[in-house]
Amino acid sequence: MIGAGRRRAVLADLTDRRVELLAWAAILLVAAFLRLGGLAVRGTWDADQGHDMLVLRALALDGRVPLLGPPTSIGDFHHGMLYYLLLAPAALLSHADPVAVTTWIALGGVLAVAVTGWLARSIAGPLAGLLAGLLLAVSSSAVEESIFIWNPNLVALSSSIALAAAWRAWRTGRARWWVVAGGAAVVTMQCHVLGVILTPVIGGLLVADVRRRRARGDRAGMAAVGRAALGWLGVGLLSYVPLAIHEIGNDASEVRAAISFVTGGGGPASVALPARVPIVGLRVLGWPLTGLLTTAPIATVLAACLVVGLAVWRGWLGGRRSAHLAISHDALATDEAAPDGDPERTAVRWLALGLAWTIIALAVGASSLATVVEGLPNDHYHAFADPMVVVLVGVGLAGLIRSRPSMSTAAIDARAPMAVGLAFVVALVGWNLASQPPSRAPDGGWDAARTAAGRVLELGGGPLVLSSLPTFKSDEAVRMPLESAGGDVLPAGVDGAALGGAGATLVILCDQLFRAAIGADCGGPAENAWLFDPRSGLATSATPGRVTAFVTRFEAAPGRWISVYRPPP
Repeated sequence: MIGAGRRRAVLADLTDRRVELLAWAAILLVAAFLRLGGLAVRGTWDADQGHDMLVLRALALDGRVPLLGPPTSIGDFHHGMLYYLLLAPAALLSHADPVAVTTWIALGGVLAVAVTGWLARSIAGPLAGLLAGLLLAVSSSAVEESIFIWNPNLVALSSSIALAAAWRAWRTGRARWWVVAGGAAVVTMQCHVLGVILTPVIGGLLVADVRRRRARGDRAGMAAVGRAALGWLGVGLLSYVPLAIHEIGNDASEVRAAISFVTGGGGPASVALPARVPIVGLRVLGWPLTGLLTTAPIATVLAACLVVGLAVWRGWLGGRRSAHLAISHDALATDEAAPDGDPERTAVRWLALGLAWTIIALAVGASSLATVVEGLPNDHYHAFADPMVVVLVGVGLAGLIRSRPSMSTAAIDARAPMAVGLAFVVALVGWNLASQPPSRAPDGGWDAARTAAGRVLELGGGPLVLSSLPTFKSDEAVRMPLESAGGDVLPAGVDGAALGGAGATLVILCDQLFRAAIGADCGGPAENAWLFDPRSGLATSATPGRVTAFVTRFEAAPGRWISVYRPPP
């Protein structure tokens, strides 16, 4: 029979687990509440979203499988097509409804909360897991990443899976987890080219695992890790088969463009490397905790200092933690776990060094991160680092809250670390709840784009020819809702010569955000200048002045003007 003390311990453990499960349920409900609902108007809608939905529409309705992913914002190459396959289930089930696809992304954001919390829990126990999960659940940046369609918005989930699986492989000694970690790292890299920076973070722990097994003389374990690494490589190679098919038929255009970009220094740099490192560091460390650097510079600096301070304390300066604090109360704490001295310290050092590598690599390879472009999405490019930041903070604050000073310390001093830790939690949660994305995007989201397309189609006038100002920005923000509504839209690239006998209607989309590049203001001057510019091709079908007849002009969203013209009778 179980003794009274044993029974009390079992009951206490069950109670603790029930409380933890209830807390997790509440955190995930908060995460879902902040991310789901009103997605037709909450998420921004622009050329990137239009492009992605056109590809998904072709995939879902016509069965056209893309060989390339979305185009990169700098350089003439593309991200991986796996991004589209990840969104394909939502597109197929909804017949390419943007709201359904956005909901799919939002659900991925909720899942990222659970995986990130699980990682923190496996490192430093239930409290660390709950804190990390709570911080990511309410993070205004993480919420923003979950409410609109964009390829970087999937990397937080894939990266959290990669990190969690790698740590699981390290702690349990089960090599098959390295395949999961490697596969998730490949997804991160496919969703955004900068995600390749995560691979050395995962690979570094794998190398450490091999060295540890070699020191123990574990030949079988080394062979298992080697097979897992080959499996990881196989997944990576398989993911790039569509790219290889494209390259064979297109004179290796993607490879040549990528080489040109890399050899050119990653694009023009307006800020020197020594200055870029701290700027990028602040953006990486502060983004998931306090948002955009330029929006809250002081809060960002304080958040970055908090991350660095907690990482140094738990990873290098703190003494050895007892096993019940350093190891979670699940299978990782069983005799299957591979002992490595102090698991929490190992994990903190791994993640901290991973962040240091990330900052340096981004500063060198993505010089554009030294500047912030107002009005455009920012910092989502390095969302693969978000789980590392949040886990370090969750583990560090849990260490503060559960600190147990010596018995000789005064009672008020003994409670001080807990009070400080709780104060940080309240401050971070309060800050993010107060700075959530607005209930309606400044541009009105998909709903506004659909409404604008309806206004254009009401004018009739036969097929539509689309043009965009500036010319380097695609017309897909308006093309997609027009095609979705059944409009007869001529293929991109058709010039003004088609405006004659076809009786086509010309639609010009002008974005005031790029006024400097256009050379004139939208809303009339820019459109008129472009309409009669010989370089536009629009003045070639008739005598200037008789090319088109102005029909209407309206502001589809703040700063985005749509002008409609018809050929004269």
